[in-house]
Amino acid sequence: MLIYTLKRLGLAVLVTVSVSFVSFMLIRVSGDPAIALAGEGASQEEIEFVRVQYGFDRPLIVQYIEWAGRALHGDLGESPYLNQPVAGMLKERMGVTMTLGVSALTFAMVLSIPLGVLAAIRPNTWIDRIALAISVMGQAMPSFWFGLIMIIFFGVHLRWLPISGSDTWKHFLMPTVALGYYATPAIMRLVRSGMLEVLASDHIRTARAKGLRWPKILFKHALRNAIIPVVAVAAVQLGFMLGGSIVIESVFALNGLGNLAWVSIARSDLPVVQAIVLMLAIIYVFLTFVSDLINAFLDPRIRNV
Repeated sequence: MLIYTLKRLGLAVLVTVSVSFVSFMLIRVSGDPAIALAGEGASQEEIEFVRVQYGFDRPLIVQYIEWAGRALHGDLGESPYLNQPVAGMLKERMGVTMTLGVSALTFAMVLSIPLGVLAAIRPNTWIDRIALAISVMGQAMPSFWFGLIMIIFFGVHLRWLPISGSDTWKHFLMPTVALGYYATPAIMRLVRSGMLEVLASDHIRTARAKGLRWPKILFKHALRNAIIPVVAVAAVQLGFMLGGSIVIESVFALNGLGNLAWVSIARSDLPVVQAIVLMLAIIYVFLTFVSDLINAFLDPRIRNV
């Protein structure tokens, strides 16, 4: 297990460095950052002053090494528009985005796993069809449209829930459902197909022939094996939720990383955009690393890969 962990950790570090390098270069080559920071209507002298001040006149590889070195020490630069440290801005907004992402994933798991198990136990029945219908609806509806429908119904007409802000847990209910419901179909179908495959395997038939109780067979033997790929998919879905929360945060006016990314892109605040991309990449790689360790714990055969 230790050797497997070290291998996955080395791969995670390599992927993080690669993503940070590619994202840094893409932002730099997408346009002249000096012109973006100087603003429209700036003279050539002002643009050159900005270019020298921020070090944009040096080779790209030198800029990346210096930026990465400062990032390792927690210095992500300063926003030229707000004159605030970028690290502090991310720390202030991270809590909202993480709360939304974890809540949405929890909602998706709580809804999709029981539906997948029920659909696998009763295949080709009305239970299976209802579960598949719920899955299709979740994949067909855009999350922002579903969020707007909930705002109109639960926020405007019924006045049960607040429609914007992040002050209390009630503010996260509708964003959680809107973001989590979109991830439900993939997890539900994966659980259903995994359970169908496991329930048809020889060791399940042997367990039933020995007279083991059905709940024990279902949850201890079948679900444990079927849930292994779900762990990896859940980690990927959480990464997608954190990265794609920009739309939901904009719809519900949540002051998180997604909203900050949208505003920063609109005003070409490059230090903030770079820091958000780096932060989301690190979180995504970390979640994948943790899912690999959990899968190795659940299935010892993975450790030998």
